[in-house]
Order: sequence, then C-alpha cells, then structure tokens
Amino acid sequence: MRVHVLEREQRIAAPPAEVFPFFEDAGNLEAITPPFLGFRVVTPRPIEMGPGALIDYRLRLHGVPVRWRTRIEAFDPPHAFVDVQLSGPYRLWHHTHVFEPDGRGGTLMRDRVRYALPFGPLGAIAHVLFVRRDLRRIFDFRQETVARRLDFNRS
Repeated sequence: MRVHVLEREQRIAAPPAEVFPFFEDAGNLEAITPPFLGFRVVTPRPIEMGPGALIDYRLRLHGVPVRWRTRIEAFDPPHAFVDVQLSGPYRLWHHTHVFEPDGRGGTLMRDRVRYALPFGPLGAIAHVLFVRRDLRRIFDFRQETVARRLDFNRS
C-alpha cells in the first residue's frame, strides 16, 4: 500500500486555547470545506468530542455521492487531536491536527494527513490525475477560510 502525506502549516493570531474550540466543533468542518464537495456532517449535534467519538459525513467526489465515517483516535485539548477514517473513499486516512504556541502569542497549526487509495494501480493513476490536486485545493480553501474566520485582530 502506497501511503501519501499531505502537510500544511498555518499561523493564527490567537493562542491555542482560543483556536482549538473552533476545530473541535465538527460542525465547523462544513464551513471550511469547499462548496464543490457538498460536504455535510450527518451525525446529530452536538457531537461530544473525545477519544472514540464517531462522526459521519456525506459529500460528493466528482459527482459521486460518498459516505464517510471517522473516529477521533486522540484528543488532547488545546494541543492536538487525531481523526481516522473507518469507512469512506480512502484505504487509509489518518489526520493529525496540532496546535502549538508560536512564541508571539499566536498559534502554529499543523495538519498532517497520511492517506492511501484503494484499487491498486487504478488508485495510483487517480492520485496523479486528480486526488493529489483535489486535496491541495481542499486544504488551500481551508487555509484561506480559517484565516478569514479566525482573524482575531479584526475590530
């Protein structure tokens, strides 16, 4: 199984204790996911976040409806949490979210996604043709939206 890694880093002008609550609210994932995915959290809310929490989503990947279920594997507010796919479009999805003080009163937020695709050689072709690009677009959108929504310096 070929495992790919996507890493992103973003500075937010507020300490982790103020940033983390936004990300622990699974409903906010809808707001930071690009509209082209039609992404919806279908687990009834409020969702109690913590180790073992299950979250179900529905989305569309290139027009194909997809159901996705993740489990929170680790939860250490306001420092980190990890979600893993139990069922969905990937063979492996392991997403680590880390929130560290940036030394200037803000937060350095890091995402590290380890993922693998199903379907062997066909999955490898799909990765080259569109999966890698799609994930970059999704995380670009996320970064831009987070920067706007968590601009704690606005008056």
